[in-house]
Amino acid sequence: MADGEGAIAAHQDEIDDLRITLKENIAVGKVARFEAADGAVLDTYVHKPSGWGVNAVMVELQGGDAELAKELCLHIAFTKPHYLTRDEVPAERVAEERAVLESITRNEGKPEVALPKIVEGKLTGFFKQQVLLEQDFVKDNKVTIAKLLGDATLTRFAQVVIGR
Repeated sequence: MADGEGAIAAHQDEIDDLRITLKENIAVGKVARFEAADGAVLDTYVHKPSGWGVNAVMVELQGGDAELAKELCLHIAFTKPHYLTRDEVPAERVAEERAVLESITRNEGKPEVALPKIVEGKLTGFFKQQVLLEQDFVKDNKVTIAKLLGDATLTRFAQVVIGR
């Protein structure tokens, strides 16, 4: 749809009609629409695991090729990162995670003077889970996604998971 994320609001009446007709609690989740910038490579991957559900990924890449874009889609489908870069992680989310990690570390009986260094190490692990560019590539855990890109730039990605 040309409206992209605005499509939900534009079709709210039809969604409400479906709720009433089907007597189901229907909710529309995330909507993503990319228009490729000049010279960009777009690629998608849709994984339909056995049973019910869909895991769809879309990436936009500058300076790369379709093969790299496909590898990135597969990686994202498997690892489900929430952010592209560390800068995108909201400060309040980082502060919340830091507080949890500090509490866990303190409860483990670690020395008070070592807490900041231990928490920062654990926070790095949090970023490796949440931030795509900091993740180890699933096909070669000695290479991060940032290194895999080489001279290419991953401009953005979107992932929509329905079901499991």
